[in-house]
Amino acid sequence: MTSSTTSAEPAAEPAADPLVVRSVRIDSASVPDLLERLPAGDPCTWLRRGAGLVGWGTAARIRTTGPTRFADADKWWSEQVGRARVVDEVGEPGSGLVCFGSFAFADEPGHSVLTVPQVVLGRRGETTWLTTVGPSHLGPARLDPFAEQTAPVPPAGVSFADGAVDGEQWMSVVADAVARIDHGGLEKVVLARDLVATATEPIDVRWPLRRLAADYPMCWTFHVDGLFGATPEMLVRRERGLVTSRVLAGTIRRTGDDERDLALAATLARSSKDLEEHEYAVRSVADALEAHCSSMNVPETPFVLHLPNVMHLATDVAGVAHDAATVSSLRLAEALHPSAAVGGTPTTAAVALIAEIEGMDRGRYAGPVGWMDASGDGEWGIALRSALLEGDSVRLFAGCGIVGGSDPEAELAESQAKLVPVRDALTRP
Repeated sequence: MTSSTTSAEPAAEPAADPLVVRSVRIDSASVPDLLERLPAGDPCTWLRRGAGLVGWGTAARIRTTGPTRFADADKWWSEQVGRARVVDEVGEPGSGLVCFGSFAFADEPGHSVLTVPQVVLGRRGETTWLTTVGPSHLGPARLDPFAEQTAPVPPAGVSFADGAVDGEQWMSVVADAVARIDHGGLEKVVLARDLVATATEPIDVRWPLRRLAADYPMCWTFHVDGLFGATPEMLVRRERGLVTSRVLAGTIRRTGDDERDLALAATLARSSKDLEEHEYAVRSVADALEAHCSSMNVPETPFVLHLPNVMHLATDVAGVAHDAATVSSLRLAEALHPSAAVGGTPTTAAVALIAEIEGMDRGRYAGPVGWMDASGDGEWGIALRSALLEGDSVRLFAGCGIVGGSDPEAELAESQAKLVPVRDALTRP
């Protein structure tokens, strides 16, 4: 791969021949749980409430870097689609030729990836399907998709340590950001921190994926190229011309007491600090989508999204795409990234401050993650409540929106709450 100061030439493999694809309906009763069908290795996953897509094997793949990472990946995907021979007997979003992707938060450093699995299982409503993919000289992948099942192995001997900065240092970074916001020049910045988990044996990613899917069914459980998690935030979904985005900003930790949590939800819904933070995030998404939509619906007030560990202010933005024939869901994700929910406001100043004071490389944390089909329809979440798996170590991430008046201790507590999903998935039986 040839590098430059701003980007690198995309590295693609193998797909020298056109891909031959076939999707067929299968009996849903034969696959009660998509995650249970995943073999060990490096699967692809995108699931919510038992529906979605899982895949394994590699029929084709590209890595991209730099400011053109989205455009390079989208161009490569268009080329694969244009050459592919597809028999799709299902006709659902996500059937036929489909790719999974995960993209870096920043232009530099780090890589982004699109991958086409050899086998994909999909479920939507009452419909379940199997897609097989192979190069043209072999035809669709001729393998028993359920032949290599093994039970996932729980992580062994997991211990945790501070990442790039410890809690005290991170609170100092937050205080610095608040001072800069008060001084003027930006309204909000999202600061993240990491935690490193180490096990005594290589970690089987299927274990935390099952835990996350069970514990957080209302989130999108994902895994692409080592990055896994359960995100509550849909950056953009495009389906047959309809574009939607779920915006989250403003968070409070749950107590486990239902009555008290209801009171806390009411407090969150009235919090001027959280409402201000949320308004920035909604505005950034609406402004980015407006150029691609002929009509839009942006609710005036957010609702409170209740998750097992935290509650968020949430707004669902919707629109009708006027350029669906030329702008894929991935390019819409590019237009939205980074939103104020993961970067800040104004974007340029906030991202520059993140690079200056955050003290770590986010990699693909808080970048778009999801899938896209041959029509360009797809779902791209924000890689939140996530972690990067590398053998026997896992790097967990969490971030918080900082505005004027943010309290460093409260933000540290919020970050700890956001680390709980993956932390529990690695340690709970």
